[in-house]
Amino acid sequence: MTRALSSRSAACLWVPAWPLHCETLRRPELVGTPHALLAPEDGRRLWHLSREARRDGAKTKMTVSQAIGLCPALALLEPDPVFYDEQFAHLLRRLINVSPVIEPAELGRVYVGVDGLERLYGGPEEQLAVIVEAGGREGGKTDDYRLGYATGKFPAWVAATRARPGEALVVPKGDEAEFLATQPIAVLPLERDDLDRLRQLGLNTLGQLVALPEEALTAQLGNPGRAAWRLAAGQVLDPVVGKPAPEPIMQGLSYPAPVADSGMLAHTMSVLIEHALRNPRRTGWRVVSARVRAALEQGGSWMIDTVLKDPSADRERIAAPLRAKLEMTPPTGAVERIVVEFTDFVRGTDELQLFARDAAAAARAGRVGALRSAAREMVARMRRTMLYRIVEVQPWSRLPERRYALIAYEP
Repeated sequence: MTRALSSRSAACLWVPAWPLHCETLRRPELVGTPHALLAPEDGRRLWHLSREARRDGAKTKMTVSQAIGLCPALALLEPDPVFYDEQFAHLLRRLINVSPVIEPAELGRVYVGVDGLERLYGGPEEQLAVIVEAGGREGGKTDDYRLGYATGKFPAWVAATRARPGEALVVPKGDEAEFLATQPIAVLPLERDDLDRLRQLGLNTLGQLVALPEEALTAQLGNPGRAAWRLAAGQVLDPVVGKPAPEPIMQGLSYPAPVADSGMLAHTMSVLIEHALRNPRRTGWRVVSARVRAALEQGGSWMIDTVLKDPSADRERIAAPLRAKLEMTPPTGAVERIVVEFTDFVRGTDELQLFARDAAAAARAGRVGALRSAAREMVARMRRTMLYRIVEVQPWSRLPERRYALIAYEP
């Protein structure tokens, strides 16, 4: 099995409001004007807004009528999620030429492993200059980018959030805890309710949070609180990990006539998933994330995606969450073309890689692996075996307790 490349030193490249950034790439005339993207799930409300629109009083989630009342010159844009995703994929391909260790976090945010790059480009400032040059090609505005450089992904991300547009913030090695101590608690990956509770306790910075015992925060918020305390203290410096995986697998279908029926779309989606699972490049891999994208009749696009809690190669396990999202956020128009894409994978077992030739075999291997993992975790927590197998020992006995025995179950 190929080992994943990793890097302890990280550069975080972040473009806030990535969809709006992409719109200015293909419509340069929007630069300097008030404009906003409509929400994909509710076309009556705003999603991302330009600085000019915010300056005039428009806000995220505001209704269109309210925004127009405050900003009559506001230009409204239909969202095009497929285009935004494609642009992000282009960005990743450009960055892979700078470093072989690339880890995307979300649209508009990516970590670049920088261990060893000093031999090619020089110090942190020179490395960041190369990264932003790669990210700003093809007409992109470099002043949209923010960069952070530190040991570990979390400090690099926090540094990027504190950097000014078009600039970079470098955290010297060994100063991560000191740097984090002055940052607001909003940078922690906690739910809003948990952040509000911490503020009510008078905790506004990471330094104030770390001043509390770790056990106290764990008692308040559970495991998320423990993880947050360790991040704030600089004890968790996760490396950037590049994932070796096959290229995305895609299956698509163009309709003879545009289709608006959700039942027909769901059926097509299931068929395309089945065909994608049969792709020879998928053999030996289980699907972690999948998405469905569509081109709409009146222009624009539509997209849904899912990340599977348990990686699978079973059609129904992949299709079920996508069908649920289709029902919740259906396309806003008739569909001309629909595409299913597997975007992330994990390796299966050795037996899967050697012998699996269909989705059923991959699914069986995945279930056995999950059962083994659950059994090991149970033993580690309970300090003893909690799973047993019923074995027939004296089937001729008239006493039921002698006919069978319990032995420890090891899947």
